[in-house]
Amino acid sequence: MTPARESWFEDDAGPLIRPYAVTGGHGGTVRHDLDMITLVVTVEHYRGVARMEPEHTNIVRMCTQAQSVAEVAAQLQLPLYVTKILISELIDRGYLTYRPPAPPQSDISRDRDLLQAVLNGIRKL
Repeated sequence: MTPARESWFEDDAGPLIRPYAVTGGHGGTVRHDLDMITLVVTVEHYRGVARMEPEHTNIVRMCTQAQSVAEVAAQLQLPLYVTKILISELIDRGYLTYRPPAPPQSDISRDRDLLQAVLNGIRKL
């Protein structure tokens, strides 16, 4: 008889649980525009958290301070896409809110000053 750990764990690959098992069979509907650098933060701290799946509970608890989607995925050690699904479900349930990253603001005069400084530096070489 082989130990139970061998069937679900491989030293090189880690846990052998398919992503759909973690997401409760939800194959892949991310209903919100979540990017890797989208910030998520907990809105509701304790209402019903004990009845959720462990991954959902962990996300709610770790996002009491704003976290990027990539940070949450890294801490959970889950693929980014799976993490996006879990976060999307929590947003739908009202536990999290999110803020897309701010678009880069371009100030032409500042860009020109930066380019001029680079050019001056190159000339000094």
